[in-house]
Amino acid sequence: MRDCVFCKIVAGEIPSSMVAETDRIYAFRDIEPHAPTHVLLVPKEHVLDSVAELGADDADWLAELMVLAARVARDEGLEDGWRIVTNVGPAAGQTVFHVHFHLMGGWADR
Repeated sequence: MRDCVFCKIVAGEIPSSMVAETDRIYAFRDIEPHAPTHVLLVPKEHVLDSVAELGADDADWLAELMVLAARVARDEGLEDGWRIVTNVGPAAGQTVFHVHFHLMGGWADR
């Protein structure tokens, strides 16, 4: 998808602050963070617009994404807790239609 901002980030056409990656997943810092630590995890390939389209064939890359999320959380020092969020559709706040997950944590006062 040529006009997808996440596809452009993965391709290196738009700069990002990479946190980690695997062969299929790219993790980078959100430019408008909603938490002290806010990392986006996206499949490098534009496989789906949102998790509403998930099917059995998506289990492998989704598991890889979750394993990477756990690694990023450890590397970012989020031992006290973190969350994974995904928005589905405009009514839920989804603005980029390339399936992605927000890893957030680092609130010291919670």
